[in-house]
Amino acid sequence: MANPPVLGAAMPIAQLAAHQAWILEHNRDLEIQNAFDPKFLDSDKTDAVSEVKRALAGYTGRMGIHGPFEGINVSSIDAEVRAVATKRMCQALVFAGRIGATHMVWHSPVVTFGHPFIQISPAYDVAAYLERVHDTLKEPLRMATEIGCTLVMENIMDSNPAVWMMVVRSFNSANLRASIDVGHSFIMHRTGGASPDAFVREAGAMLEHVHLQDTDGLSDRHWMPGSGTLNWYALFDALKRLSHTPRLIIEVRDHSEIIPGAQWLAARGFGL
Repeated sequence: MANPPVLGAAMPIAQLAAHQAWILEHNRDLEIQNAFDPKFLDSDKTDAVSEVKRALAGYTGRMGIHGPFEGINVSSIDAEVRAVATKRMCQALVFAGRIGATHMVWHSPVVTFGHPFIQISPAYDVAAYLERVHDTLKEPLRMATEIGCTLVMENIMDSNPAVWMMVVRSFNSANLRASIDVGHSFIMHRTGGASPDAFVREAGAMLEHVHLQDTDGLSDRHWMPGSGTLNWYALFDALKRLSHTPRLIIEVRDHSEIIPGAQWLAARGFGL
């Protein structure tokens, strides 16, 4: 990984103008976060596309979107439920194509019931589970490949990084890679799961994308880095050992904390 790497951020379209100078300064990695909203997916996006292009005129960095996740069950045994997931992901990818996005975040379907370091039991028919996930993702992955976009699977309630990566690796596709939300992994670590840096090491060369947020480990806070108790030193020690630089995206609830969060990381030598 580049040392120090350039830090990026996630934000809605409405925040692009306020952060324009900061984004363009280093062509920072960017994630636009409107396309998780079903109302946005069903809307006429002409004005939204124009606003993105206007705010990012001259931008040559890596830009992506956060895809839909609320109520999206890509592993459901109900084919009708999975069809909704496919539809919503494809709608988001149409928007991604219109703005030139090159990644889309989707949420991991893995929920480990039991001890986090026991692989999903064959008794639950892992092959059938993966077949359902592949069926749901078949058309979104085709679309993503066609427009030069990578689907990145973000850990949510994942405790065991080996199980999480089992799903990612099962696709064997250059357009489907891993995404780590370090706050999510820290929360699960507090309940017996692996640490955020362990997720980095497990993903290795397949780690495309990282959400940087801080938390006390009790809830999904999305505080700016430095506000919680996450071990940033261990995380960046694992990241710097990678042979590539994944997209490092600050994802905080209060968008006024994006730049201060980046400054906190930069003051410790973790990024620019």
